[in-house]
Amino acid sequence: VEFMAEYVPGREFALRLDAADALASRRELFYIRPGQIYMDGNSLGLCSKGAERAVLRALEDWKKYGIGIWTGAETDYFLYYESIGAKLARLINARPEEVTVCASTTLNIHQCVATFWKPDARRYKIVVDELNFPTDRYAVTSQIAQRGLEPDEVLKVVPSRDGKTLAMEDILAALTEDVSLVLLPSVLYRSAQLLDMAAITRAAHERGIICGFDLCHSIGAVDHDMEAVDCDFAVWCNYKYLSGGPGATAGLYVNRRHFERGPGLAGWWGNRNDTQFELRPEFEHAMNAGGWQTGTSPILSMAAVDGALDAYEGLTMAQVRARSLELTRYLMYLIDTELEGYGFTIGNPREDAVRGGHVALEHADAVRINEALKAAQVVPDFRYPNVIRLAPSPLYTSFEEVWELVRRLKEIMDTRAFEKYSDKAGTVA
Repeated sequence: VEFMAEYVPGREFALRLDAADALASRRELFYIRPGQIYMDGNSLGLCSKGAERAVLRALEDWKKYGIGIWTGAETDYFLYYESIGAKLARLINARPEEVTVCASTTLNIHQCVATFWKPDARRYKIVVDELNFPTDRYAVTSQIAQRGLEPDEVLKVVPSRDGKTLAMEDILAALTEDVSLVLLPSVLYRSAQLLDMAAITRAAHERGIICGFDLCHSIGAVDHDMEAVDCDFAVWCNYKYLSGGPGATAGLYVNRRHFERGPGLAGWWGNRNDTQFELRPEFEHAMNAGGWQTGTSPILSMAAVDGALDAYEGLTMAQVRARSLELTRYLMYLIDTELEGYGFTIGNPREDAVRGGHVALEHADAVRINEALKAAQVVPDFRYPNVIRLAPSPLYTSFEEVWELVRRLKEIMDTRAFEKYSDKAGTVA
């Protein structure tokens, strides 16, 4: 993807960027409301036409086949998790058999901790960090309590020096001989810091530690290479950049070296396909990531994920990542040049190599400014204590929209329009 080396002010330049953008036509695959600038793709991606088609197709198949939907329809719904897993595997350079779709991110964390955490008297600690999305820590703490252990004695929390980012030195220092497992985010959900997953994994494995990652805020925008990273497991949701729908069925990666291990939480949908409907009392787990499934596949939810992934057909993740970086780079340029003196700071790393797919815009009045943006037909989100997250999607956000976002934000600040809003965030911020 070719982009211009230097930016200049004005809408005309944004239009020139759009005209030169090879991915601009992907925008047509999504439902975009006229006049609205959608910057919340890292919370819930927009509905795609492919997702709609796939869900409607699944509904028609249900109407037509009833119970026969599992094996009688053109789509192989019985093995739907395998075909969707193969699509997802391409986005993170994993083998198809290492990826499946099931449950939710939180439940998949429970599954992975139950599978890979084998505490003993010498190795029993679990490393997490103080900045990760809280559900990861909730799940880990719950698993510790289920074993009858004290979370305060088992959890080892990597601190943040600045309240925004994590230092590699602090992560490595936490990987001591008493650690059994480490679970970290690929991208921090507030600050957009992108961690060096391969380096962390190498350090963990050198010390005999199981290593896993939460890819929720990176998959679909960052070009992960799981073959090179070689971590033991990864979890993610499919409804952010991937636009798989509200609460979409989640994703799970299990490194093939662990297929013999079997799941910590067993369920019949993880049984071998050839004996699953023999309904034997003994569980025979499938020797692939599908073996970590538990309950019956939720076909209608999975259909939305399946159709949404069609938007990535014909693209490499290097192309997607390049456009994501250019969008956020341009956004930061506009913030620096157009919003100087308004009290804004950029809370995310600026270097491409350590930045995910969103910009963390900080301000003392972030709650009220966030509400004013919504009233101005911009959709961001707010994260405590003072962050407005702006996530231009690499598949459907235009450079002109980025320019227009900053124009509207400047108008809000000039007119003090934000002052009429409460400083209390809504239920869904």
